[in-house]
Amino acid sequence: MIARKRFGQHFLDSTQVITDTISAINPGPSDHVVEIGPGRGALTEALYGRSKQLTLIEIDRDLVPGLRQRFPGAALHNQDVLEMDFASLGPKPLRVVGNLPYNISTPLLMHLMAFESGITDMHFMLQKEVAERITAVPGNKAWGRLSVLLQYYCKTEWLFDVAPECFRPPPAVWSAVIRLQPRHLDKAAVDLVALDQVLKAIFGQRRKQLGNTLKTLLPLETWHARGVTIDFTARAESVTLPTFVALANALTRNDANS
Repeated sequence: MIARKRFGQHFLDSTQVITDTISAINPGPSDHVVEIGPGRGALTEALYGRSKQLTLIEIDRDLVPGLRQRFPGAALHNQDVLEMDFASLGPKPLRVVGNLPYNISTPLLMHLMAFESGITDMHFMLQKEVAERITAVPGNKAWGRLSVLLQYYCKTEWLFDVAPECFRPPPAVWSAVIRLQPRHLDKAAVDLVALDQVLKAIFGQRRKQLGNTLKTLLPLETWHARGVTIDFTARAESVTLPTFVALANALTRNDANS
C-alpha cells in the first residue's frame, strides 16, 4: 500500500517501537481503546484482543477493507478524525492512541481537548518538534501557546524518541511518543477565549516585555487594579501556567470590580 502525501502518511515499521508503545499504553481487558489512523495496522495488531473494545478511525478508504478483514471485532469509522464526535463513542472513558499525521497533529490535539472529560489518557507518536512544544516548561525556548493550552487540560509526559527509519516511507524528521493525562479539573474559573487572547498577545511578541504586550489588551493600571502582580519587565517564556490563568481571569473581570 502506497503512503498518501495528502494524508501525511508514514507507516510505522518497527517491532521495537511497537513493543515500547504497547508497554507505555499497557492496555487492560476492561479498556476502550480508540486508535487514530491505524494505517496498515502495525500498532493495531498489537492492540487487538487486549481490551474489551477497540475503535479505529481511518480516513483513507483504501485501507478500510484490509482493516475490516484483519480486525473484525473492532469498530471502524472511515472518516476525518477532525470531524469525529468522541463523545459519541461508548463505553467511556476512552484511551486514545495513534501515530498522528504531522499535517494535522496540532488541530487534532486541540479538537480532542473538547472531549477530555471522557478520556483517561492519550498516547501519541508525533513530530519531535511538536512533542517538544507540548512538553516544554517555562524558561524553555519551546514554551509557547500550544504548551500552555495543552498543559491547561493535561499532564504531559515525554516517553521516547522514534527515528525516521522506523517508518515507511521515512519522514524527514524524528518523531517522539508522548503521554497526555487529562486533569479533569473544574475549569469554570477561566474563560478559554480570554486565555487564548492572553496567549496570543504574549507569545505573538515573545521578545517584548510583558508590560508592552499586555497593554494591548488592557492599560497597565487596570491590570494592577485587578490584582495582577507579575513582573511586567519579564518575557513570555518565563510566564507559568498559573500566571496565564490568573491573567485570563483578570481580563474577564468586570470593570466595576477593578
